[in-house]
Amino acid sequence: MRSPHASHLGTIAQLAYIVDDVAVAAERFSERTGAGPFFMRRNVIDHAHGAGAEAGEFDHSSAYGQWGSVQVELVEVHSAAPAAFAVTTTSRGRVHHVATFVPSFAGEQARLDALGYPALLTATTSSGNAFAFHDTRADDGHLVEIYEPAPSILALYAKVAAAADGWDGRRPVREF
Repeated sequence: MRSPHASHLGTIAQLAYIVDDVAVAAERFSERTGAGPFFMRRNVIDHAHGAGAEAGEFDHSSAYGQWGSVQVELVEVHSAAPAAFAVTTTSRGRVHHVATFVPSFAGEQARLDALGYPALLTATTSSGNAFAFHDTRADDGHLVEIYEPAPSILALYAKVAAAADGWDGRRPVREF
């Protein structure tokens, strides 16, 4: 019989790393792995909360690139709250989170909570897309980010993947 934890991550669509400088990290990541090109942008998430009514924020710059069939996000954190989430953004050199598309955001949050993986940050982007970081570090060493496959998110994934198709390695870092 399969463990109820065996499929708790779903299908991984993205690997994310915390970096000190997103432009430098994207250049180096591309050189080392052949991933890319990377598209950079600033993300200010202020419609956020932690556990209960704790205030949340996630001000960061990201670079998105394609590495085979998986998107890579390099994240430079400018500020983060609550403290339980902020502490996860200080480690470098390993996966910070994996992202997965879910059919129901609320349903997946409830399922992960029931498995003992609480949300450290739940937020909504300026375009209205809900996402959350659930704490799976004890079992997996990283967080899990969940979101529904909204048109704007799918467009981002499609743009990054299309740019990688036939990419010649030039201009590995670009603005969105």
